[in-house]
Amino acid sequence: MNARAFTTEARGGDGLAGVDEAGRGPLAGPVVAAAVLLDPTRPVAGLRDSKKLSAQRRTVLDIQIRGCARAFAIGIASVEEIDALNILQATLLAMRRALAALPVRPRHIIIDGNKAPHLADLFGDCRVETLIGGDDLVPAISAASIVAKCWRDAHMSELDRQYPGFGLARHQGYPTAAHLEALARLGPSPVHRRSFAPVRSLLAHVTDLRTPPAAH
Repeated sequence: MNARAFTTEARGGDGLAGVDEAGRGPLAGPVVAAAVLLDPTRPVAGLRDSKKLSAQRRTVLDIQIRGCARAFAIGIASVEEIDALNILQATLLAMRRALAALPVRPRHIIIDGNKAPHLADLFGDCRVETLIGGDDLVPAISAASIVAKCWRDAHMSELDRQYPGFGLARHQGYPTAAHLEALARLGPSPVHRRSFAPVRSLLAHVTDLRTPPAAH
């Protein structure tokens, strides 16, 4: 979809599902997608890309979206699926799961980015489009980005309690200096992504240290 080619529906009309994800870049935790159908009769003011909002503002909007939307759903791809499939395919899987879980069937689907999951078997009669930067252009995608981000942040706080010492509640698994230092000190937890370079390199280093030298 061209960023300028907005119809009334794309700006939040009835039947439009916006889809976005949170958590592609972190070293730990699942990737999460949300699908949202806004209700044109109950608009939510202030929607924009979740990354451009404070945590407090996101929380307020998340509550409003959940209360005012016609429908919303969350889809998740686990750490194991990320490692098995790669992060792109896991993200598309989470998006597909979010759309499949919607209690209201959309007529039009717009996905943030330039790739869409396979949906022909689920939504063969729906118009499906992608839009780079859609999370700051289409209200339904903005809403999806907020819902996905808030759900994942809360989940990472839960994981922080299960696996203390990494600071997962502070950085949500992103590769900050503090996270990398904790990772080197503690080693990977079960929720770290083994296929991501910093974790993979650390595991390879540990394996090298544990491998006895060859006998001569």
